[in-house]
Parts: sequence; structure tokens; C-alpha cells
Amino acid sequence: MESDERYRRARGRVHVLKGFYIHLAIYIAVMMLLLIIDFMTGGGWWFYWPLLGWGIGLFAHGFVVFGITGFLGTKWEEKKTQDLMDSYSNQ
Repeated sequence: MESDERYRRARGRVHVLKGFYIHLAIYIAVMMLLLIIDFMTGGGWWFYWPLLGWGIGLFAHGFVVFGITGFLGTKWEEKKTQDLMDSYSNQ
């Protein structure tokens, strides 16, 4: 693989990781703010609803970034592309 291609892929991966970490930091900051607001207003505990809802989205984002890379990541795409190219050349 050429060094330009490796650099492009590495930069793309860094961009994806950075996006997740920013998402995580904003999630933590907003949840702490909502917890403080919930505590200060003295109402019923409602902050856990956005915590759970957004938490599911954050989990899904993390799964895509960290968990699914081996299953449907770049290596899978390359292998599948090569398999399809091979099958088209045999026809």
C-alpha cells in the first residue's frame, strides 16, 4: 500500500475517533448540567431519560467506531470488493 493511501486512511480514522471523543465529552457535559438543573429544581428525577436516550445513541456511535470495524470495516470492504471483482472476471 502506498504511503499516501496509508496516510489518507490514518487521517480518516483519526477524524472518526475525534468525532466520537467530542460526542462523548459533550454528552458528559450536558448530562452533568441536566443533573444539576434537576437537583436544583427539586422536581422528580427526570434527567435519566435524556441520559438513557442519548446514551443509546452514544453507545451506537461507539459500536460503529470501535466494535464494528472488524466486521464491516475497511478490510471487509476490500475483501468483498476483491471477491466481487474475481466473480465478475469469471463470467
